[in-house]
Amino acid sequence: MYGALYLEDGTVYEGKGFGYEGTSTGELVFNTSMTGYQEILTDPSYAGQIITMTYPLIGNYGVNQEYNEAKESFAKGMVVKVISQDPSNFMSQGDFDKFLKDMKIVGVYGVDTRSITKKIRNSGAMKCIISTKKLSQEEIAQEFSKCKKEDDWMRFVGTKESYEIPGEGMRVALIDFGAKENIVRNLQRRGCHITVFPFDASSEAILASNPDGVLLSNGPGDPKYAVEAIRTVRELVGRLPIFGICLGHQILSLACGGDTYKMKFGHRGGNHGVQDLDIDKSFISSQNHGYAVKRESLAEKNIRVNFINLNDDTVEGIEHEEYPVFSVQFHPEGAPGPEDTTYLFDKFIKFMKENKNEA
Repeated sequence: MYGALYLEDGTVYEGKGFGYEGTSTGELVFNTSMTGYQEILTDPSYAGQIITMTYPLIGNYGVNQEYNEAKESFAKGMVVKVISQDPSNFMSQGDFDKFLKDMKIVGVYGVDTRSITKKIRNSGAMKCIISTKKLSQEEIAQEFSKCKKEDDWMRFVGTKESYEIPGEGMRVALIDFGAKENIVRNLQRRGCHITVFPFDASSEAILASNPDGVLLSNGPGDPKYAVEAIRTVRELVGRLPIFGICLGHQILSLACGGDTYKMKFGHRGGNHGVQDLDIDKSFISSQNHGYAVKRESLAEKNIRVNFINLNDDTVEGIEHEEYPVFSVQFHPEGAPGPEDTTYLFDKFIKFMKENKNEA
């Protein structure tokens, strides 16, 4: 089956198609993970994006429903160098090709993924068409005209109604901007009673659930478009412990008076080094973001930077100087191999218990 990528700068990469037959448009990005392709495609943070995997062989260990981070995929496409036709893993329930068909994701393989990655690094993330048919110049123009810049994907990928996940421990209000299942699993392992709220939940609705703390989830899109959430979080700071992850980190920063910006090509992969400045220790982290917090915007906001990225020194975590409020840009629930940063969930539990005892 034919497959091709049509980039907005006029570049065309021809290869072979796999997965779902069709044509999609989105933002072309790259991910440096060696494994985790199923988790990547079911992570709602990839909404609207066509993902190029830099590791050359994908699909070699098959798929298993237990690895899904959401019930459906919001990604627009997958680009790989070589697709495994014969997966081998005792937990495998099927192959990657069928998984893409079931998720209605268009795939292309047999292209120069190194060249694509270098192009993104040099020129930045860009619009792209992925298709399993050869498109004319007129069809390419029509597809690009339909490719809208979705800055507010967080409005579409999370829950629309509040619901509860019972537990006997701390009561957590989870604001869902596209929350990964592993965030919920980490809270459940710690016995939490979870109430999941939609992205636009008011502070009054959240407080009415009598939570011990608030977790701001990951999610896609430009954080500045989460205007309702920024207002809600601003009203909750100082009233409850708050823990933000990825988009939640950016929203917390904006709520505290900081600023964010779109990165040239972002951080996506399971091998990004970060440093915890509080304990002077470095970790390998899982990351997936195209926006970051401006360090200088946090000056005189009662906010200190306590995590940095070891590759480019960007802000990877903050903590409030006065309140039990903190966030990280990376994914402590991502567990790309090491699970070292899951201690941040324990820190959140500790903050909630201390705050409850003081009340």
